[in-house]
Amino acid sequence: MLKNSCALAIKELKQWMMPEKAKTSLLTFPSSAEIVSEPLGVVLIISAWNYPFLLSLDPLVGAISAGNTMVLKPSELSPATSTLLAKLLPEYLDVSSIKVVEGAVSETSALLEQKWDKIFYTGNGRVGRIVMAAAAKHLTPVVLELGGKSPVVVDSGIDLQIATRRIIIGKWGCNNGQACISPDYIITTKDYADKLVDSLKKELDTFYGENPLESKDISRIVSSNHFSRLTKLLDDDKVSGKIVYGGERDEANLKIAPTILLDVPSDSLIMKEEIFGPLLPILIVSKIEDSWDVINSGTKPLAAYLFTNNKKLKEQFVMSVSAGGVTINDIAMHLAIHTLPFGGVGESGTGSYHGIFSFDAFSHKKAVLYRSFMGDAALRYPPYTLGKIRLMKALMTSNLWTILRALLGLS
Repeated sequence: MLKNSCALAIKELKQWMMPEKAKTSLLTFPSSAEIVSEPLGVVLIISAWNYPFLLSLDPLVGAISAGNTMVLKPSELSPATSTLLAKLLPEYLDVSSIKVVEGAVSETSALLEQKWDKIFYTGNGRVGRIVMAAAAKHLTPVVLELGGKSPVVVDSGIDLQIATRRIIIGKWGCNNGQACISPDYIITTKDYADKLVDSLKKELDTFYGENPLESKDISRIVSSNHFSRLTKLLDDDKVSGKIVYGGERDEANLKIAPTILLDVPSDSLIMKEEIFGPLLPILIVSKIEDSWDVINSGTKPLAAYLFTNNKKLKEQFVMSVSAGGVTINDIAMHLAIHTLPFGGVGESGTGSYHGIFSFDAFSHKKAVLYRSFMGDAALRYPPYTLGKIRLMKALMTSNLWTILRALLGLS
């Protein structure tokens, strides 16, 4: 994906940089106008640990393309990648324009005290609030790429095997659930829940075997802290009897098996925060349309997914559910389309990037109006007679009939 971002920027940059022509009105005739993209200045990029190479350098491609200088702060939770970036970037990129700062909380806090022209942060909502509060002191604009509880709504009458395979690879294939657009929970009807669970079990056994803790295709949990947080969700009294698949754990190797929980209560711990791990609760509704209310009762997710062959349901889902992005009949694939903006809404983030949207994220769109010394109208200047006022109002509307009436002195 990163190589594709670089290749796309090299190919399209001249087009992205071209001033965009804008229409003018009779009020400024004769004139022309355009929108010019200019660099914001010096930007700060703070990246995340779960895709530490991509999430560090993909925003950097946009920042470079737009002409900015920048400081990159990789995540301390992926120290090997952080060290690699600190070593390699000075060897290949202009060190007077791009700096890498390693470190943890104290270094990040020191960076946030400085004045930046933009801050781009990828991570969780708790730190996102800290970043936004620090940025507010200098009125610095921010892009926050956060997360949230991304739902998957599963309708009946679909190709269930394909749907479950796509859900599995989107959930457990993406860092064992440690991804911002990973499915957080499933909603389906009571009549369809057992079929869905049986299909998930079958395909999980096929992908990861009878002992998934030994599978080389299952990622470890990133740290002991996150492992403890996930086991706490799993050991909650309200969900401990709801496990229908998995639940095995290996604390020494920081591994948790793919785990499915059926018919979990909405007030359980697992439904109150983003899971960011291999646990997948399933909620039950009477009819599939009830899913919209369930989703909208919480914070707006980064992604929302629907599996259905029903055209009307697709339309309702897109119109009724507010999310950063939506994919129908697949998981996470909208992320790979560079012509689509990737970003959140509400508590799942603000701003977007990828493709031209990365260029735009690090650019200021400057309005430019060109006029000559011709066409200087006396009506702009005092004294402001009733006739002048009528004509100026008419020119503001750019309505020829209204202008004609004003010129003729008609009310």
